[in-house]
Amino acid sequence: MSQRILTYVSPDEYLRLERQAEYKSEYLNGEIFAMSGASREHNLLTVNIARELSQQLRGRPCESYASDMRVKVRSNGLYTYPDVIVVCGEPQFEDQKVDTLLNPTLLIEVLSQSTERYDRIAKTSYYRTIESLQEHLMVAQHEFRVEQYLRQPNGQWSLTQYTSPDEVVKLPSIDCTLRLSDVYDKIVFDPNYRVSR
Repeated sequence: MSQRILTYVSPDEYLRLERQAEYKSEYLNGEIFAMSGASREHNLLTVNIARELSQQLRGRPCESYASDMRVKVRSNGLYTYPDVIVVCGEPQFEDQKVDTLLNPTLLIEVLSQSTERYDRIAKTSYYRTIESLQEHLMVAQHEFRVEQYLRQPNGQWSLTQYTSPDEVVKLPSIDCTLRLSDVYDKIVFDPNYRVSR
């Protein structure tokens, strides 16, 4: 999350303000947080992933959204904008505005240097409380690295990492695949960038 812009507002007030705003904000615990702009790499990765999944889902009972569909995490009231979302079956929305999804099947976050810690720790734990969610991916910007978290039958989450452009991420929740070379199409890594983990 970026910059705090209001002290306390209700969820209804947040939605009213957000639907009129020129920029996107997230909401948690009565606070609104302005979202910062995304880098070129972030945008390319998001479009690449959305394109690959959209093509594979054509004619199937799943919908994919990129960047502008809001998701509500009911367990704690977080409103957020994942980079790519897939919902299979009938989408459920918070109200008649049809702009706040409640039942995602797959969520994908492209990691940014400024929000990676929050995405990895807090947001991931919030996402895992969504009953419909079966898979969550985190995609690095500065190296070939996709982390796949897959819900197991016992409710635990397994982690698989992919780090080679030839690898293919199998997404069983939506019966699709993502080849890393397609995900990272047109991305040129800065040889001087140091990845910190």
